[in-house]
Amino acid sequence: MEADPRSADGERGALRLEEAAARHGAYCWVERRLFELTGSWAAAPGLPDEARPLLFEASAAHAWHAELWEARLPVLAGVDHAALTRPPGGEVGPMLESLEPGAFGGDDETAGRRFLVGLARVVLPLLLVSYRRLGQRLVPVADGPAIRALTLVVRDDEEELRAVESLLDGLLGDPEVVQQAAEWTRALGDAVWRVAEDDAFFPGRRPITTGERGGWGGAP
Repeated sequence: MEADPRSADGERGALRLEEAAARHGAYCWVERRLFELTGSWAAAPGLPDEARPLLFEASAAHAWHAELWEARLPVLAGVDHAALTRPPGGEVGPMLESLEPGAFGGDDETAGRRFLVGLARVVLPLLLVSYRRLGQRLVPVADGPAIRALTLVVRDDEEELRAVESLLDGLLGDPEVVQQAAEWTRALGDAVWRVAEDDAFFPGRRPITTGERGGWGGAP
């Protein structure tokens, strides 16, 4: 992944140490939550059999990603790594909480589809937007290890996104189910967009463009 020394909103230069600590700690927390979520759903009732190995593999990858981000946490006087590993602001924490097994009403099969839709059409796309924006802030001379970690994490999360979307193509064949999936996506995405109309993980930057959002169905 190539890093542009100019940030998405025109800032120049490497991340400040405190900002790098906040971002790397938040990404560590998010990847750990995704490790827990995908691992829990891989064993949950109602999930399609073909989704289980995919989610087990994804769970292991997210655990490794969390380790990569933890290894990138800077050393700050008087602050331990546990204190830096915390959820980002906005609605990201509650959004992930809402995807827990048992959080959906209705039958197990529908709940499983809702989780896969939320993962592929809201959570992973938003996370990848945030990662790509981080890449725009990293400078090779100062951030080589972070760039290498980011490249590996983005590669894995993009592969997971493609695999889950391919799976959904076979699960959402009925027009009524397709419409339900669109409604689930909007509802979950809107919870984030009410607070952050940009990088949902680190609000305050320029709005996400249509190109960045890709096929994500969140609110414009």
